[in-house]
Amino acid sequence: MRNLRLWGVVFCVVVLFGIPVFAQEKVTIRWLFETDFGGGWKVLMERFEAMYPNIDVEMQEGPAATNVREDMYATSFMAGESTYDMAYADLIWIPKFAAAGWIIPLGDRLSPYEIAQFLPGDIAGGMYQGKLYRIPSQSDAGMLYYRKDLLEQAGFEPPRTWDDLVEQAQKLQNPPELWGFVWQGNQYEGLICDYLELLWGAGGELLDAEGKVVLDKGTAAVEALQFMYDVIHTYKISPPGVTTYQEEESRHVFHNGQAVFHRNWPYVWTLAQKEDSPIRGKVGITPMVHKKGFQSAATQGGWGWTISKFSKNPEAAWEWIKFATSYESQKTLHFHNGYIPTRHALFADPDILKESPHYPDLWRVQINARTRPQHPQYAQISDILQRNIHAAITGTITPEEAIKRAAAEIRELLGQ
Repeated sequence: MRNLRLWGVVFCVVVLFGIPVFAQEKVTIRWLFETDFGGGWKVLMERFEAMYPNIDVEMQEGPAATNVREDMYATSFMAGESTYDMAYADLIWIPKFAAAGWIIPLGDRLSPYEIAQFLPGDIAGGMYQGKLYRIPSQSDAGMLYYRKDLLEQAGFEPPRTWDDLVEQAQKLQNPPELWGFVWQGNQYEGLICDYLELLWGAGGELLDAEGKVVLDKGTAAVEALQFMYDVIHTYKISPPGVTTYQEEESRHVFHNGQAVFHRNWPYVWTLAQKEDSPIRGKVGITPMVHKKGFQSAATQGGWGWTISKFSKNPEAAWEWIKFATSYESQKTLHFHNGYIPTRHALFADPDILKESPHYPDLWRVQINARTRPQHPQYAQISDILQRNIHAAITGTITPEEAIKRAAAEIRELLGQ
């Protein structure tokens, strides 16, 4: 009788507060990630396990290289193993994982109101063929950093168009001590992120809504690539070595006070504000420049949670995902690990604004972020673009020839 009364109390708690009751047997849910720099995940796992004593959350530390972790997840999933209950996934993994049937749809677990609390680009990054497979936890988007002090001294407003950027950079630069514009020109994925922002900012597209290649339709693709070539070779506002730069090489130039403008991701702001930073207090952010007559766009990046089809504990995994993507959990990860949140409301959180007064400007960037083509073969598409775009910006082939070749190769890849 005493046991019956006890279970009655538990039932009331479940009904009233929506707290799921799992079997008395403890379960462990696992995921793979790099080192927990900042310790935010450790804090969240401890909080969660205190709330759900029958669920242990285990983060398996993996390599820092994103593509290697992707391969580790894929290898496990291809074998049908339940090693990982969740994947903490880069958004460009979603089409591949979803098309292979390795992860399950999650959209029906959230109401339209709940989905609307997240940034639209982050939600779009979790979609595949009309279904939501990933709940976003950590956002990212490309933007233009600028030396606020130098622009103010010259009486300039932050640039909005390609022409604005070129004009201001040429007037303010003094190479090699001070370059006008640094970005990511090496032959890797970052180059494509930079290129897509210019392509979209000229009204162009890579694939249409049906997945057909439209890169060489119209003039936008060639114009965007010509601009990348010109900032190095014609306008001479970017150093010749920019064709070897990834994020950190370009950031170091800007961080050391040797560039006026810099395209990169949100993490640069935190490093620029450190006490020993030469540019502390001198940096502003604005959306990436666009061609006159068009609109700015940012390449969406970011991470989020999926549930493995092979998990033996999908409901426990879902409880963790709801917890880890909540307002308070994302706020914790912001302060411990420096993560950019995926919920609109956190960009106006008073505690965050005290530390990060640039967040309203960052929200302006994030709200216009766009996903890269959500195609299972995106990695191969990107590889084709990387080779041809890099050949053009180094002067090996013309922008016209690069776009023609890239479009033809992608069509062949996709059987079009």
